[in-house]
Amino acid sequence: MRKIDMLMPDRGQPDTAALRAHDPDALARYVLDPGNAWWRRRICADALAGRVPEARVHGLLDRIRDEDETAEVRIALLDLLAGRTELLPWLRDEERRGDGSYGVAEAVLKARGLLGDRTAAPGLSTLAASPWQRWRETGEAGLDGLVEHHGADAVLADLGEDRPEDRRFALRTRHRAGLDVLPYLADPDRGVADLAQSFAADPDRLRAFVDEAPTPEAAVRAVCALHGLTEDRAETRRLDERLGGPRVGVDGLDEELRRAIVHEYAPRCERKSDPRWRLEALCTEPPGHQDVDARLARATAALAAAGLDPAPPVSAGDHHQQGDGSYHVIRCGDEHVLISVLGRFASGHDDGHPARRALEGAGFRWIDGATGGIEVSDLCVYHFGGREPLDVDTLLFYWQD
Repeated sequence: MRKIDMLMPDRGQPDTAALRAHDPDALARYVLDPGNAWWRRRICADALAGRVPEARVHGLLDRIRDEDETAEVRIALLDLLAGRTELLPWLRDEERRGDGSYGVAEAVLKARGLLGDRTAAPGLSTLAASPWQRWRETGEAGLDGLVEHHGADAVLADLGEDRPEDRRFALRTRHRAGLDVLPYLADPDRGVADLAQSFAADPDRLRAFVDEAPTPEAAVRAVCALHGLTEDRAETRRLDERLGGPRVGVDGLDEELRRAIVHEYAPRCERKSDPRWRLEALCTEPPGHQDVDARLARATAALAAAGLDPAPPVSAGDHHQQGDGSYHVIRCGDEHVLISVLGRFASGHDDGHPARRALEGAGFRWIDGATGGIEVSDLCVYHFGGREPLDVDTLLFYWQD
């Protein structure tokens, strides 16, 4: 046991090659001993892949069923023993496995798929459509297991295409079979259409689809997909003009704000976003070079000239002592003045604070409550677990830990 411990130091990477060559019975006994650190037991379970001693299977299955066992160990063992049919009655029994341990329910669904349990198909389809990569990959692996057991046609028939997540599976299946995926660019669910856009790979087919697209959004997606393949900005702009320069209208969002936000967030917006935002980012000029250091120096000088005794600027990440963001903070007594890196934008908690007049006099634009509260509709941006549209204030002064 001590030798196994040495292969997994408290600091540094485990010696996975040595663990995979280690005696499997010793590794299995290590996993079964709850006195060993859970994270080491999980690593040992991974190292047993393809070589589980038959004499230890019963004990390892008991570890999976034990609700007091650490979730990560149970999940690793579910992956390790997913092919054991004797586990299927427990996997199907929702009452017996409904302990709520983090990640176990998802791992159970995957195991059911790998064992060929077709009743797991709807849950796996939902999981495979998750915005979180870990759960998406778990769901996809379970669906792949069902396909391996029963064939794609059977799973497609089980699911149908009424739900967006089921159409997502149908789309993945078509893509894997080398069939045309472009009709899904017109799917009413933007998540499905976005996946189809990522699968598009034929420039000529996309050029033709721009004219034959059944919906305006599908045409925009075709243009964006084509640009992803060719990176021909001139052609993209010509196609944008042919489509009439489609843009998302946002009341109160003037050109200066719009340009700063579009070029910062549209290229990496979430899949539920209106594709017109991405097209706009491709077809419009970004703001000029942002000399952030000079801007901060100008802001500090203006605040000092107003007698506000500004502290040195600190980044959003340093201010919160974690994460990163799109602004710096200058403390002026009890007021924290925010200076965006996206443009000449400034803000604070008090729109009536003297810092506002000082900064406006130095050429800054103060983002007050009314302007900051404008929601930039259909531009979905990740923010503390959410993937929904945000307001101007959050986008210009963005922080994520």
